[in-house]
Amino acid sequence: MEPTTNKEQLSLSKQMFLALKQAEAKLEMMELAKSEPIAIIGIGCRFPGNANTPESFWQLLANGEDGVREIPPERWNLDYFYHPDPDTPGKMYIRHASLVDQVDQFEPEFFGISPREAHSLDPQQRFLLEVTWEALERAGINPQQLENTHTGVFLGIGQNDYADLGFNQLENISPYDATGNGFCFAAGRLSYFLGLQGPSLAIDTACSASLVAIHEACHSLRRGESNLALAGGVQLMLSPHVTTALSKLKALSPDGRCKTFDAAADGYGRGEGCGMVVLKRLSDALKDGDQIWSVIRGSAVNHDGPSSGLTVPNKLAQEQLIQQALKAAKIEPSQVGYVEAHGTGTSLGDPMEVRALGTVFEEGHNQEHPLRIGSVKTNIGHLEAAAGIAGLIKVVLQLQHQKIAPSLNFKHPNPYIDWENLPLEVPTQLIPWPLSGGKRVGGVSSFAISGTNAHIVLEEAPREGNRQPPPVSPQGGKATGNSEDCLERSINLLTLSAKTEMALAELVISYLHYLENHPELELEDVCHTANTGRAHFKHRLAVIAADRKELVEKLHYQETGEQVVGLFSGHASKNPPKIVFLFTGQGSQYVNMGRQLYETQPTFRKALEQCDQILESYLEYRLLEVLYPQNAPSSSSSLL
Repeated sequence: MEPTTNKEQLSLSKQMFLALKQAEAKLEMMELAKSEPIAIIGIGCRFPGNANTPESFWQLLANGEDGVREIPPERWNLDYFYHPDPDTPGKMYIRHASLVDQVDQFEPEFFGISPREAHSLDPQQRFLLEVTWEALERAGINPQQLENTHTGVFLGIGQNDYADLGFNQLENISPYDATGNGFCFAAGRLSYFLGLQGPSLAIDTACSASLVAIHEACHSLRRGESNLALAGGVQLMLSPHVTTALSKLKALSPDGRCKTFDAAADGYGRGEGCGMVVLKRLSDALKDGDQIWSVIRGSAVNHDGPSSGLTVPNKLAQEQLIQQALKAAKIEPSQVGYVEAHGTGTSLGDPMEVRALGTVFEEGHNQEHPLRIGSVKTNIGHLEAAAGIAGLIKVVLQLQHQKIAPSLNFKHPNPYIDWENLPLEVPTQLIPWPLSGGKRVGGVSSFAISGTNAHIVLEEAPREGNRQPPPVSPQGGKATGNSEDCLERSINLLTLSAKTEMALAELVISYLHYLENHPELELEDVCHTANTGRAHFKHRLAVIAADRKELVEKLHYQETGEQVVGLFSGHASKNPPKIVFLFTGQGSQYVNMGRQLYETQPTFRKALEQCDQILESYLEYRLLEVLYPQNAPSSSSSLL
């Protein structure tokens, strides 16, 4: 065997060095991927107090309102099931809860569900379909374009009152009852309806289910098994069974209100609702030009482990959980300005949680610069499986508005909490959220009666590279286009569609009201969102308008049934005709040909500039100088 020369050794060493550097770079990229922030790009919700949009939810929070009311007879016969003595067999000692409206209203045809199947469909599944669709529209994503994509579904869900009611009469059980009520089908139906091929999980950890679902969704995105994730939770109170069981635990507040951190804390008030968020890796969201509401920096999940009882919280476990989440987020405790506490309003849980928060956040906080804490449960009750998503959406809205909403029912601080020696404060009115270290960071905790705990660290949306959240369009989506589309156009095209003529008429009215009430919106942005970020259905309308005034006038004409130029309506064909472009021969070109397109249409402009670059080395004059001379000369004196 011939000896290796010095030159060959050097070459081999160089190859090994390059391979090592490549391996190091790959490992670094893998480590970065493990901790990449996750962007929240869309939100949908149904919460008590008629908080059916993020905007109305924020108004409820900012105004210090709650959604507590007496349980109506449509849910159950309260007079029969109520008794003030919690030890009375088969009875509940509460008359109030935080409830949502219209749980019995649903349009099955929109989701391709027959009326017969819809009858067996758990209203929780119905809510998930509706709220997820709205969240996608708010993200500016056409749901129809998600088919066959690696989009994951992660749901927190924990009880099924509808099945309890339906399965009482075995002879009436239909083939649809199994798929209409199983937890797995809540996630599976969403994936099936949208045609998704990512993970599809229904998670039940009791009170922390929806926050655990978001934690898992973030991991799925970071691992690359999902490129988009739909995450959240749902909880509806449809039968008296669970409330009766909780009454036997004496876990509920007699007046149905959570008095979190207060001396009068006497149990939690039950609530219900649904919330969903659309998640994407931050790098992808910035690249795609998405509106970013907030950023998930990190999260953690653990269990109480050994404690004095199955349902008893563990202070040390809570401390470790939050510390793990901060470490994952690469955030120091001193950077956190607000924590949305689990805060159910129980005499045992509140003091333990506050002490844990004090231990973790004593670094960088004091009585003069305290950590603010609060609980959305004082507004809308404890949503149990959907509690975590409600708390997360609250923090996202606070970050967006740069304000901290008041925590209600805090009148006399709990005497079992050493407030004087803790760097904590409970805001009782709407206050500004000050910057800490140049940014705003918040946390959300969710602790389950099962012992499974979750904490998520959120940061305000990045200012650079992110479109700031604008007012939303009538359908709830972002009313903004990509930055490259922000050119002044001489005409605008608005396209609307719906599955029925009645729905289209209602949509026209919604757009009319919104355009009239939001003069600050750019017309180009509204049209961009309607044209590209919405599903396209059979019944269609197209409006050509030069400005807002003309668009509003033509929508009014559509409302009254008048036909005018630039207003087109009709039904989409099942077999749309093919489009053919006919181009003339030589000699038809002229100066400024297509100039209006070049000045107003980004796609046309980009294509023409590419042609200009390609032909630059072959032509004596630049293509754009020939087509669009600066002084706009006549055709006789032009280079053409």
